[in-house]
Amino acid sequence: MNVVPQPLPGGSALAGDYINRYETVAHLYGGDFRDKESRSKRAAWLDGSEQLRAGRADMVECLEQYNSRHNAHPAVTASLELLKQPGTLAVTGGQQSGLFTGPLLVVYKAMTIIQAAKEAAAQLGRPVVPLFWIAGEDHDWDEVNHTYVLNRSQEITRIKLDKPEDTRTSVSEIKIGEEHWKLLAEQLDGLLQESEFKPQIMQFVAESSQAGASMSDAFAKLMGSLFGRFGLILLDSADPNLRRLEQPFFATLLERNDELETAYLKSAAEITGAGYELQAAVTAGCANLFYIHEGTRLLLYKKDGRYADRKDTVSFTLEELQQQLEAYPQRFSNNVLTRPLMQDYVLPVLATVLGQGEIAYWAIPHHAFGVVGGEMPLILPRMSFTVIEGTLHKHMDKYQLTFEDVYKGLDERRQQWLAAQDELELEQRFEEAKAAFTTLYEPLVEQLGMIQAGLLKLGNNNKDKILDQISFLQAKAKDAVEKQNEAALRQWERIEFSLMPSGKPQERVYNLMYYLNRYGPEWIDGLMTIEPEFSGLHRIIYM
Repeated sequence: MNVVPQPLPGGSALAGDYINRYETVAHLYGGDFRDKESRSKRAAWLDGSEQLRAGRADMVECLEQYNSRHNAHPAVTASLELLKQPGTLAVTGGQQSGLFTGPLLVVYKAMTIIQAAKEAAAQLGRPVVPLFWIAGEDHDWDEVNHTYVLNRSQEITRIKLDKPEDTRTSVSEIKIGEEHWKLLAEQLDGLLQESEFKPQIMQFVAESSQAGASMSDAFAKLMGSLFGRFGLILLDSADPNLRRLEQPFFATLLERNDELETAYLKSAAEITGAGYELQAAVTAGCANLFYIHEGTRLLLYKKDGRYADRKDTVSFTLEELQQQLEAYPQRFSNNVLTRPLMQDYVLPVLATVLGQGEIAYWAIPHHAFGVVGGEMPLILPRMSFTVIEGTLHKHMDKYQLTFEDVYKGLDERRQQWLAAQDELELEQRFEEAKAAFTTLYEPLVEQLGMIQAGLLKLGNNNKDKILDQISFLQAKAKDAVEKQNEAALRQWERIEFSLMPSGKPQERVYNLMYYLNRYGPEWIDGLMTIEPEFSGLHRIIYM
């Protein structure tokens, strides 16, 4: 495994400036992640604000219950024991639960969290534990119900799970029947090549989805089997036990809702005023909280002194909503702008690991942290990789292709290469034949027009038909050349499918199951030996 840096163009402009020109956006964030003093300063603030957060013992008890069900590993138990101790900090990061863990970027985020916690503990000389926050309270089923794998023919294949019920409830509340999980496992089994590791891979896939698990439960079990041995604690934001701990802070979010709205709008104006696009909606009158009514997650808005959803399915005064919170805390849920604040309430967050889109939208709650007496944690860019297997690397060398070539798209390079394989120069000769025919035929047609006007139109139509026939034969000749080079063109296609599937970075599309099946579960151990790099630089892993 050889790892080399390779910039990946694109992404959020705001995140790009955060990573590369922090001083230009420092006013939108809480500190420079590259500055060791920022870490020490953040740690000191957390020490002095312990009383502002949920009780540490209660929080750890909640995490112990959840991890004992889905992530029971001695290293996780050790992390939780550390977290019980006053002064222990956490590096966090999260993602929606995805089918078979979702895209590779989820794996890379977990890696970053673990490595960053280890580095911070060494630097600060105190315990820092890694924690992965599963966004199970989200209800965007279409975002998590599918994944992509490279099949036996090295083609992009989608595996999808249809929604068992038609509601907008949280992903963690949707139970998946064993028959559905079995069908998904059979699809995955049929797509993966036979390998010495396949029985083991399919076994832990099956174990993750037993007893009609939800998507979040299956996700947690898979993540635990992959990263539990590294001490990665898991948390589901939809955990009912967690919601009871969050209840006091939900009360704060209601009491200060107007101030929070002002803070969000202020940050949004600063972001757009600096020329950046908002990565999350900031709407006047939005309470930025969800209320769960009869299984459906409804976003609340403030209008006419009441809190209601867009369709007035529910409507409460502030006092009524506070009563609901006191009696039924499980009915309340964060949105994308309040979750960062809630995370800071329940955990001593030294730093949080984010992708580029997340880095951009985390600038929006910057002022909101101050409203609730908090301070924004440090933000670490997620490590980013593209995996290039040995055979594909050889193919790229053979055709003199760089990763940048693949990233930009191979159509033009492929056509240039194909043209070079045409030893008879058929393309050029066909074009010359058409030009020669036109040169000879057009004067004749014009002379015919002098004999009879109708012959001019007939002659032009005749010329076009002959040119069409020549072009038809030209296309057939091109097809024949492509057929002659079919094996080589297949190699070009595999390069593109593997590195930039559907024109997107590999890490945003493919699932890790193909790689585990190819290289074994130890592949994760190999990834964990890669030198940590928290600057947001994309890197190539040559297998």
